[in-house]
Amino acid sequence: MRLSDVDFAQLYREQMARSGRARKPASAWDERARKLRGRMTSGTYAADFIARMDLEGVETLLDVGCGPGTIGVPLARRLRRVYGLDYSPMMLEVLMENAAAHGVDNVVPVLRAWEDDWSDLPRCDIAVASRSTAVEDMAAAIEKLNAHARKRVYMTTLVGGQFVDPEIAALLGRRQEPFPDYIYVVNILYSMGIHPRLDYIELPSRLAGTRDFAEFAERVAWSFGELQPEELERLRQWYAADPERSRRGGAPMRWALIDWEPPP
Repeated sequence: MRLSDVDFAQLYREQMARSGRARKPASAWDERARKLRGRMTSGTYAADFIARMDLEGVETLLDVGCGPGTIGVPLARRLRRVYGLDYSPMMLEVLMENAAAHGVDNVVPVLRAWEDDWSDLPRCDIAVASRSTAVEDMAAAIEKLNAHARKRVYMTTLVGGQFVDPEIAALLGRRQEPFPDYIYVVNILYSMGIHPRLDYIELPSRLAGTRDFAEFAERVAWSFGELQPEELERLRQWYAADPERSRRGGAPMRWALIDWEPPP
């Protein structure tokens, strides 16, 4: 078999189906929007992402899955217009609150999901999809990004396909098939005749820095669903056994930053 014979887009769809995890409804993100607002400026992720962007000659940005504006709001001072796209109404409300708090009035909220019609959206100089690419059809998502970016597309996607340290999943007896990780995206782009650049951003676990066990268990439940009493007890024992490990939340998380020039 030759590399050109492999349908990476189909392999991605099959792996996403095997992962068995449906996208969270907008209502779930609505409930978390306020909590995420306070975390927008914490950590180094946004700075690391933006530092790797080429903004020469860039005036407009489409931020897909913008959330509270982690990428779009810091860039708004340097651009003429930022369009923040999200399918959570409350997340867009928080986006605009953050824009106001940062003194920028050039952010435009757009209530839209990946699978919706984007035909009325403007074509921007740059399109960004930051930690928002758990889509069923990656090839279709890439085509949408390409159609709405003149100069460049920037995307971050998981390395390893797991949002939480697999040790936690094993502890709970909830081993999960991983999401398709970044290498699928690279190969889909290659099959489209696009040669992307690749970098990595490493972050603490999303379970890191909790104040107490209750907050730690709440974050675990966000990823795995409601925890049963016996699961909570095993998790409590894990948490108490090694305070430093618990502070770290397990293994760190790595994101692949993939960027490319869309076809003309």
